[in-house]
Amino acid sequence: MKNILVIGATGQIGSELTMKLRGIYGNDHVVAGYIPGAEPKGELLESGPAEICDVTNAAMIEAVVKKHQIDAIYNLAALLSVVAEGKPMLAWKIGIDGLWNVLEVARQNNCAVFTPSSIGSFGPETPHDKTPQDTIQRPITIYGVSKVTTELLSDYYHKKYGVDTRSVRFPGLISYVTPPGGGTTDYAVDIYYSAVRGEKFVCPIAAGTYMDMMYMPDALDACVNLMEADPTRLIHRNGFNIASMSFDPEGILAAIRKYKPEFQMEYKVEPLKQANADSWPNSLDDICARQEWDWKPKFDLDSMTVDMLEKLSARLLG
Repeated sequence: MKNILVIGATGQIGSELTMKLRGIYGNDHVVAGYIPGAEPKGELLESGPAEICDVTNAAMIEAVVKKHQIDAIYNLAALLSVVAEGKPMLAWKIGIDGLWNVLEVARQNNCAVFTPSSIGSFGPETPHDKTPQDTIQRPITIYGVSKVTTELLSDYYHKKYGVDTRSVRFPGLISYVTPPGGGTTDYAVDIYYSAVRGEKFVCPIAAGTYMDMMYMPDALDACVNLMEADPTRLIHRNGFNIASMSFDPEGILAAIRKYKPEFQMEYKVEPLKQANADSWPNSLDDICARQEWDWKPKFDLDSMTVDMLEKLSARLLG
């Protein structure tokens, strides 16, 4: 049975991914790595091992890897896009200096590494519709710059040292488990909270702004399925496009109104979020992921909306 370390296990993706991995590989085989101030709680804490594991401290990472005989590291430590723009040096320290630490520990201890990239790795010159797997990137945010660097550095460690590195470019992720954290695509989570609470939603993204989005269960499947994929089939390794749905605010509003006809929305565009969104793709071409490791999402906008409204209603309204 594999032993797995999730760095950033209490974050937006990590909290759910850790529990999914424990369900697959066994509770005792998946270590939740966290930093002080972001301790695991509830089921995440009680169901399996947890260790302080700061991605900026290589010695700390190595100590956890050796203690638990880790075979694979899921490195999810990063700042969200909007937060990163206000703290660019910290974003680089966590995202890139931290990744370098992880890759070095992995090289020395024969670990596989998953470090996610993002649609934020693309920029204004990127083809915006059906964005190809291999294309110009040139992002204009520190978040995007760090994600491109993540892809390249991970490729480098595979080609030079043989480290088994893999990653996907996540679109905007939508979840009923983890509250939105202020990212550019988080309006698509916030809107469901407003709908369930019966509140008017104030949208920070302009009408007509399409972005690729994905329901968290599909995103978690992508992580696991890529890491379990036959390496001989992988032409690419890092930065796989994965897609399941693309919509603008009016599209998600219409999906919600099918089930909550009285739901209202108004616009109050936030310039930083809008600038990010305008520089990102409208939709992704994920043919390489489909061909190389059989990627296939389960949810579309309507089925996600049904599930989000049901799960959030149970959580927020009892």
